[in-house]
Amino acid sequence: MGIVVTEKVKLLVALLSLQSCLAGFHIVSRLALNIGVSKVVYPVYRNLIALLLLAPLAYFFEKNQRPPLTLSVVGQFFLIALVGITANQGFYLLGLYYASPTFASAMQNSVPAITFVMASALGLEELNIARRDGMAKVLGTIACVGGATIITLYKGPPLLHLQMHQTQGDTSEEADHSSRNMQNWTWGCIYLLGNCLCWAAFMVFQAPLLKKYPAKLTFTSFACFFGLIQFLIIAAFVETDLEKWKIQSAEELFTILYAGVVVSGFVISVQTWCIHKSGPVFVAVFQPLQTLLVAVMAALIFGDQLYSGGVMGAILIVLGLYFVLWGKTNEKRVINTEESSALTKPLLNGEGDATSKDIP
Repeated sequence: MGIVVTEKVKLLVALLSLQSCLAGFHIVSRLALNIGVSKVVYPVYRNLIALLLLAPLAYFFEKNQRPPLTLSVVGQFFLIALVGITANQGFYLLGLYYASPTFASAMQNSVPAITFVMASALGLEELNIARRDGMAKVLGTIACVGGATIITLYKGPPLLHLQMHQTQGDTSEEADHSSRNMQNWTWGCIYLLGNCLCWAAFMVFQAPLLKKYPAKLTFTSFACFFGLIQFLIIAAFVETDLEKWKIQSAEELFTILYAGVVVSGFVISVQTWCIHKSGPVFVAVFQPLQTLLVAVMAALIFGDQLYSGGVMGAILIVLGLYFVLWGKTNEKRVINTEESSALTKPLLNGEGDATSKDIP
């Protein structure tokens, strides 16, 4: 019993760490774009750093456990990298450039719903709304997405009376900036939707591959390797200015290291481990926590106001997560009960007496 509880605690801590790092990544990536880091060079350095970190670990720690590589497995690595690394990161940066970190985080809350639909369609996730556990998973996912949407779209009255220092000139500048970017907002939405689709597909498609190829560090290393190659091919046509490849400030170095070490190295590895332990839907359902964390980080770091809508959304997210956790727990219980019944059914039908009758 103690081992089971320990595994659950490890999983919850890993998922909370995952979302904390991704929340910080929204802010760091926006900073990178603001200071002029190229949208192609940024992911190239990011995946290069992640590969340099992960490849040696994969070689030494999985040296004797790594299944043999086949052409089919390598092809799947390449395709998963195309969807989960190249397209995912590319769409995200384009969407973040035209939209905002808060909106990017809000859009990514659709990932649990998209993942749930994809996994159910492929038969990776059981969906039986006639049972209470199936309905709980559906309602919990909806509640999580709804809670994050409330945090983003509904402010409500302020809870803390923070003093806002804003001049009329600042207000005018923000209005002009908003007007200029309005025409690009639609494209930002489209790119971020593409990011969500690719992220969900990345989590769903790697689940069956990890069953055939359970070397998680090796899998992540190959994903980063093929993602790096694909971005370099794109850069050969898009980013030919050598000045764009030079790191010219400590801020640029920090954003690149955070993206490479924390997000592409730590986050992808932890996410892969979590998917292997609990499945893609359980991992994706924690995604709405990211919006809550972004709101808290913004309040602590930038002094942004906290509103009642944020608290309402947070409560809804917690309730949604409880429903999903309850649904997953009871689903396993039902499956185990059905398997036990299938094993004991021959004995109850008297098939076990045949052996005793033959004994003299």
